[in-house]
Amino acid sequence: VQLQASGGGLVQAGGSPRLSCAASGRTLSSYDMGWFRQAPGKEREFVGAISWSGGRTKYGDSVKGRFTISRDNAKNTVYLQMNSLTPEDTAVYYCAAVARSIVLVTTTNVYDYWGQGTQVTVSS
Repeated sequence: VQLQASGGGLVQAGGSPRLSCAASGRTLSSYDMGWFRQAPGKEREFVGAISWSGGRTKYGDSVKGRFTISRDNAKNTVYLQMNSLTPEDTAVYYCAAVARSIVLVTTTNVYDYWGQGTQVTVSS
């Protein structure tokens, strides 16, 4: 499956952009999906994940309560709604896919497919 992330850009602190991750090649309903981010000089960080049906979600501590993951399998797209952004949220955001599991995965090495990333820069 090929993944294409979009929706990043320059955002003011407190802004609420929405990222999208569009899939092609295979139906997205075959996969649990994750969002990760990587800031300059830092390791890639888990942002959140959503189960194949959308019934389960999990979030990293740094974004819990501010970010929301959703998906539309009919459109083969996963979304990351980001609210109350701060400059600390500045990073390249990646979407990733992994085969369905009973447990949502939070580690990068388990995901099989990755999008190219979209830059989000938050200005103060």
